[in-house]
Amino acid sequence: MSGGVHPSAIVEAGAVLGADVEIGPFAIVRAGTVLGDGVTIGEHAVLGKRPKLGAKSVAKGGDLPGLVIGAGSTVSTHAIVYAGTTLGERVIIGDHAFVRERCSIGAGTVIGRGVTVENDTTIGEGCRIQSQSYITAKSLLEDDVFIAPCVVTTNDNFMGRTEARHALLRGPTIRRGARIGGAACLLPGIEVGAEAFVGAGAVVTQDVPPGKVVVGVPSRILRDVVDDELRANGG
Repeated sequence: MSGGVHPSAIVEAGAVLGADVEIGPFAIVRAGTVLGDGVTIGEHAVLGKRPKLGAKSVAKGGDLPGLVIGAGSTVSTHAIVYAGTTLGERVIIGDHAFVRERCSIGAGTVIGRGVTVENDTTIGEGCRIQSQSYITAKSLLEDDVFIAPCVVTTNDNFMGRTEARHALLRGPTIRRGARIGGAACLLPGIEVGAEAFVGAGAVVTQDVPPGKVVVGVPSRILRDVVDDELRANGG
């Protein structure tokens, strides 16, 4: 894009644009959205979408504030970011990614192509979530978490059956600097400790202690993370 708002883009009344914002062809910026300085919006992106919930949805309804996108961030082609969410500075939302309402994504985090981040999720600063991963509703990812491609997280042990599930819905908690390997599956409510490493294809059914490597189905502790891979040691 050459800069400014493309003539085919739709920017609704009540949206607020900072300096040097670029909005590509056929992008839509809904009312109440706030774009910081230097934000770039790709072709056909939709910003500030309002959710339409199903009759049996467990997601919280009600009014939402506008979407807020921090300075220097990029929302790429065909991405959708809902109202009620906040992106920090220098965040990248990849092509065809999907971020639901009431999410918070910290500065410098990258959400890869085709990633889904469901509602009421918090993602810290400097995280990397790679292509086609699924971050379920009510998850917490602390700073510097790495999620490899096609990781699946879950939040409902009852899979939509019984009323008891409503009070128990909770995604995983992934602590600072933890790494999750490709195509791993994390069960509802588990905690992956700081600097832990989950091997590719693992099914994580129990909490992972800090600084441990787990592998397998179901996952088991294999060994400690080696010292030179720890953040404290420059890893």
